[in-house]
Amino acid sequence: MADVAAVRGTGLDVSRVRADFPPLAEEVRPGVPLRYFDSAATALKPAPVVEAVREFLADYPANVHRGLHVLSERATEAFEGARLKVAAHLGVDDPAQVIFTRGTTEAINLVARSWGRMALKPGDAIVLSELEHHANIVPWQMIAAETGAVLRYVDLTDDLEYDLDSFDRLFDDGRVRMVATTGMSNVTGVRPPVEEIARRARGRGARVLIDAAQSLAHEGLDVVELGIDFAAFSGHKVFGPTGVGVLYGKRELLEAMEPVLGGGNMVLRVERDRAVWNELPDKFEAGTPPIAEVIGLGAAIDYIESLDAEAVARHERGLIEHAHATLGAVEGFRLLGPSDTAGKGPIVGFTLDGTHPHDLSHLLDRHGIAIRAGHHCAMPLHTRLGIPASARASFALYNTKDEIDRLAEALGSIKTMLRRR
Repeated sequence: MADVAAVRGTGLDVSRVRADFPPLAEEVRPGVPLRYFDSAATALKPAPVVEAVREFLADYPANVHRGLHVLSERATEAFEGARLKVAAHLGVDDPAQVIFTRGTTEAINLVARSWGRMALKPGDAIVLSELEHHANIVPWQMIAAETGAVLRYVDLTDDLEYDLDSFDRLFDDGRVRMVATTGMSNVTGVRPPVEEIARRARGRGARVLIDAAQSLAHEGLDVVELGIDFAAFSGHKVFGPTGVGVLYGKRELLEAMEPVLGGGNMVLRVERDRAVWNELPDKFEAGTPPIAEVIGLGAAIDYIESLDAEAVARHERGLIEHAHATLGAVEGFRLLGPSDTAGKGPIVGFTLDGTHPHDLSHLLDRHGIAIRAGHHCAMPLHTRLGIPASARASFALYNTKDEIDRLAEALGSIKTMLRRR
């Protein structure tokens, strides 16, 4: 890995990192290079990840766990090796606490359907915020309707940040059983104070789930140090393949929970009228798993671990600061969320006066610039903002300030073009 990426502790050579991501060398049309600002939707994949998936599919495309032949043994070793890598990345000593899913959405649904059925009673409360992705709202709505639990929402400040005084008041009647919070808003980049949220929730006897889908690519998450009960993330947000995600859970909770999916691998014994569940993590991994995707995720974790985390953080901090200054100077640009970058990740949600976000995304594509437009699966937040949709530019370690300058120029050009109509 040292020949394709900056090594941990040695800084970040962005030009070398960019060479690891083949699409960045492409032209979307003749003379128009790609400038990719859609990493919050899915991050680009570095060459080592692509190669790891290709190697599995080409050289040892066998099923895992039960095969006694060489290909199956090799696949199982790579598959379970990826679990070890994910566990270590999360600060977990026990890899059985790492459950592979299809993504963050399935992971949160698993907790809601299994833990929720076990733990929630009528009148119990689940604490959420309007910052959440639908994947961290809808599963809780569903289980609340089934169990008689209720949803409570934390107040947000005018800058769309957590109001911790409001958070505290939600616990006054002692009925809060779960606090489920994003690690980073996928619309504004706001980073809720997860350490403080977890500390206050634990002190009142509530469980804590962190939706780390957006945050994990940009900052570490030591689940043991935080003392949280569950964490979820998706492989494709952390430079891995689509179709794979992770649920971390405390062993005592996972052991007490019932599986949601039934089938092969998740059972020790099946009789005509009963079954005995397998041990962790197999109990929650019914059927043939996403083997290629898990192996690719392991390669993505290797890639992240090969980088100087502090240098990556400095680089991304420079990107978001530059974006605020440069894009904010564009006529008609309206930033969503806080203007202060201190509590933000590398995401800029915005609107441009006189332009629907979908039209804006289409026009920017002519400049080779890829952004996201829509409600970003965050309708409650857009309702609060009083808009049906927004544009979003999201950055990663492979982006540059020069690319952001090109985005600002393109926005200015679009604004001028629209004014002439």
